[in-house]
Amino acid sequence: MYPPRGRHVRLPPRRRRARTVTATRVVSRFIRLGSATTAGVPRTGTSNEPAPQSGGYRHDLDGLRGVAIALVVVFHIWFGRVSGGVDIFLVLSGFFFTGSLLRGAESTGTIRIGHTARRLARRLLPALVTVLAAVVIATVLIRPPTQWGEISAQTLASLLYYQNWYLALSWSDYLAADPAVSPLQHLWSMAVQMQFYLVILSTVSSAVWLCQRFIRPDALRPALLVVLAATAAASFLYALHGTTTHQGWNYYDSFARAWELLAGALLALVAPRLAPSRALRTVAAVFGAAAVLLCGWLIDGAALFPGPAALFPVSAALALIVAGSNLPAAEQPLPNRLLGSSGAIRLGELAYALYLWHWPILIFVLAQTGSTTIGLGGGLAIIAASLVLARLTNTFIEQPLRMRTTRPLDRAPKSDARVGQVVAVLGVAVLTVSVGAQVVTTINPPRAVASLDPLRYPGAEALISGANVPPAEMRPTVFEAPADRAYPAIDGCIADWDTREVVTCIYGDASADRTIAVVGSSHAEHWVPALDVLARTHGFRIVVYLKMGCPLTVAAEPMYKGQPIPDCRDWSAEVIDRLGVDQPEWVFTTATRPRADKGDETPADYLDVWSQLAERGLDVLAMRDTPWLRRDGVRYKAIDCLAEQGGDRITCGMPRAAALSEVNPALESAAAFPNVFPLDMSDAVCESDVCAVTEGNILIYFDEHHLTASYSRSLAPELGRRLSPIVGWW
Repeated sequence: MYPPRGRHVRLPPRRRRARTVTATRVVSRFIRLGSATTAGVPRTGTSNEPAPQSGGYRHDLDGLRGVAIALVVVFHIWFGRVSGGVDIFLVLSGFFFTGSLLRGAESTGTIRIGHTARRLARRLLPALVTVLAAVVIATVLIRPPTQWGEISAQTLASLLYYQNWYLALSWSDYLAADPAVSPLQHLWSMAVQMQFYLVILSTVSSAVWLCQRFIRPDALRPALLVVLAATAAASFLYALHGTTTHQGWNYYDSFARAWELLAGALLALVAPRLAPSRALRTVAAVFGAAAVLLCGWLIDGAALFPGPAALFPVSAALALIVAGSNLPAAEQPLPNRLLGSSGAIRLGELAYALYLWHWPILIFVLAQTGSTTIGLGGGLAIIAASLVLARLTNTFIEQPLRMRTTRPLDRAPKSDARVGQVVAVLGVAVLTVSVGAQVVTTINPPRAVASLDPLRYPGAEALISGANVPPAEMRPTVFEAPADRAYPAIDGCIADWDTREVVTCIYGDASADRTIAVVGSSHAEHWVPALDVLARTHGFRIVVYLKMGCPLTVAAEPMYKGQPIPDCRDWSAEVIDRLGVDQPEWVFTTATRPRADKGDETPADYLDVWSQLAERGLDVLAMRDTPWLRRDGVRYKAIDCLAEQGGDRITCGMPRAAALSEVNPALESAAAFPNVFPLDMSDAVCESDVCAVTEGNILIYFDEHHLTASYSRSLAPELGRRLSPIVGWW
């Protein structure tokens, strides 16, 4: 808040310098105490003044966010788990921002929407723009060109605060750090918070206007209490439903997250009247502190938040807020006093910048080392680098621009203006580069390869029959590959992660009487181009029943990447029943999965599926799965490896012994099922000792483990030779 007009006194020249220094120190301290951010959230939104409580400013909450961000960093670096710290930030965000809006409305009778929005932008964007610029530069310098387009898209999503929706729509699960994860994945929470600010700003503003005009000013808090409580309840129920149906989407969904922010907002509404007993404060403080420290160990947040399990960190934050409410710092319970210590407060001052910096540094380090883990020394080095960059960002970017919002323009030093100009230039540059890259991609998107000359591009036939491989450019190229995928994904004929309905399409000869049903996940799907070639040649049709990440399963709690996918169980049950009714001549599905260490296996659940298909009189073509590219458990994309300097078809491949067991594990299992006929095309994908990423001038994989459509089509001749004696159709 600017000083009142008419209060500035021009001092004699001899005393002016000393007074200026003193004023600067006072303003600096005032800003530090009154305008820090909670994970990017202004503590007082529309004012730099501390919350007007009888106990004074809440230093303990500064310390709480400092401890919470420390836990976020530690768990990201060493444990690959969600600590609950972000959920605590969300509660504090709702508490501080809503409280500041209410205080402003009650003191002035209005909400200065434009002023508040400008302050939010000034506080949040400079540090974010700085980190995004660093990520863009690092990506260009050290990451392969095949990743530039995706990073530019996520940079734009982060800059415009829709990163959570971008990740949700691209079906990106919130994964532990590894080289394949985006360096901007963590910015989903910034997007959720900004979306909340805009909604709550408009909500409180509308409520203020309605109360002032049609009801009475003192009805503001009761009216908001009803509206926000109802919205929070609806959000909680929505998150509960999402946890049991589509957790991957649920994790990023703004409305599923809203109840956590609204919990803090509701507490802000009643905070001035809180006066719990000392015993209750002590219990709340002890519980809150213990829950903050233990949350990451007790709960798998990535699989359960923001469902009911998130009540644990949310309650911890609320308990600590209540424990110290309306009390002087010296009279607060011991946990609150510890959180109000100088070290915790200083860490809290860096919370926003530290959160922004630590994740991209971690991901770039893992990408360079090719590992999924970081040792003690490496982790400490990442923390040190993150702290240094956070301090520099806070000192030279955040604080000067924050201070500028509290001073008249004629008192703002030129250095502040220069900082603003530099940040503005960075922001324009990041926006221009990101938008430019997306425009280029839109104008000239990657396209699938229509057809290839089999003499120049023998593909799998080079392995199977020793076909001559003349010199030729690899196709698809590393830039064509993302579009050169199996037909169902392009045609919308595979249910995505968040689609429960069974989606079916027909390929091959649609008028034929004989049918092969291709059923399961995308690893059954990528055989469709090969089967389609055979179907058109030999007169049968292909009906697909496919869902991403969902091989047929009858497990009570199916999992994918360590997360429950109940949609898969229900989808599978419906598909099996429909197959029993449709009675295709053959059901084509996968028979193996890669093991966690090396080789592959036939999960016990697959045998249960075969039993259910047998009960319905269905015969099964059980295809051994193709290798998944990984080194020491780390997934990687063939196109990224080939785009890096020194990458070639062999070095970017993997040893056959690591990818596949010596004997097809489905053989022994299938022996007990007369209706199951194992298929193994490994020799058409891998050489005797290595599974390369190209064969016969054709790129095998468009990502870490899915066949390109071009290579799948090249498998058709050998697949036809394997199927002929089984189906007897040619």
